[in-house]
Amino acid sequence: MKNTLKILVIILMLALFAGCTASSDAPVEVSATEDEGFDAPFIIQRADPYVIYNEDDGYYYFTSSWPAYRDAEHGYDRIAIRRSESLKGLAEAEDNIIWKAHSSGAQSHHIWAPEIHKIGGKWYIYYAANSDNDIWSIRPWVLECTDPSGLTDPEAWIERGRFVNKAGNYNGAFNTFSLDMTTFENKGKQYVIWAYKTDASRLLMAETDPSEPWKLISDPIILSSPEYDWEKVNEIVNEGPAVLKHEGKIYVTYSASATGPEYCIGMLSADEDADLMNAESWSKSETPVLQSSDFTDQYGPGHNSFTVDEAGNSVIVYHSRDQKCFDNECEWADADPLYDPCRNANLAYVHFADDGTPVLKP
Repeated sequence: MKNTLKILVIILMLALFAGCTASSDAPVEVSATEDEGFDAPFIIQRADPYVIYNEDDGYYYFTSSWPAYRDAEHGYDRIAIRRSESLKGLAEAEDNIIWKAHSSGAQSHHIWAPEIHKIGGKWYIYYAANSDNDIWSIRPWVLECTDPSGLTDPEAWIERGRFVNKAGNYNGAFNTFSLDMTTFENKGKQYVIWAYKTDASRLLMAETDPSEPWKLISDPIILSSPEYDWEKVNEIVNEGPAVLKHEGKIYVTYSASATGPEYCIGMLSADEDADLMNAESWSKSETPVLQSSDFTDQYGPGHNSFTVDEAGNSVIVYHSRDQKCFDNECEWADADPLYDPCRNANLAYVHFADDGTPVLKP
């Protein structure tokens, strides 16, 4: 009976994603230089995973949303960092708790999607948290590391507060549900991308000040809005942006739809020499670049980041649910999906098509 239900679910998903296969115009050849690959799951119970290689000390660093168990009072309450000399070594590395949620008020709930970035020679963590007594008043916040050799030392991190717009307040950029902040540099300019929710969750982008990277120096643009059916399954969502540069192009992946099996990854692209703050410079894939039907025993791939292995090969870091979770056989099957810990961190190699476009499908 379970197998029959599973088949029916997959058929329904394929119907929702009709036409969501790779374009017939896209090159199919990829260059594969990877080794034997990665085990799945890579790290259990770690959603919104982020990995960065620190060239200064030769270590990999991993962070993610700390798991929650059944409700907002049991998890999503800290930021932990793992460190390893190898990428695969992160799987067994220790969790170093470098910051904990406040006991009440702002930054007391929903500590989500931390990312570690080196900006202007200093290290920062971007993360989401509530901004007042309302635990759903989610906004972007920033920590700064005062000791570049102490990224796993809680004493090295200080709070820089909430992100603000170019006028120093929150209007028009951070005055409503906002999260999943990421950042990248191009041609001497620093940019941030984040999810901003009104009637739908859209991606906004703006320039920021590298010397104070919690402040915008431009008005934001709308980088992407949900427009295709696969971006609107159960929720109308674009979120979780991540940036990959390759051969003169900038690629922004993002997650779409609700966080069940329908969760999937879309992609935007622009030339690195273009005016990135002009929305017309960006093109958008009409189909998902990674989705449940691309896997066996994994479901709902999303909220990814990118890193490199020791040989410099590009790697996608993403979370997904496993077969036991999909079959409602895990101990959290009766919990709200937001508060079950069943999303696992996984790694996979990125291939590249003949035209340089990233191919994320395994």
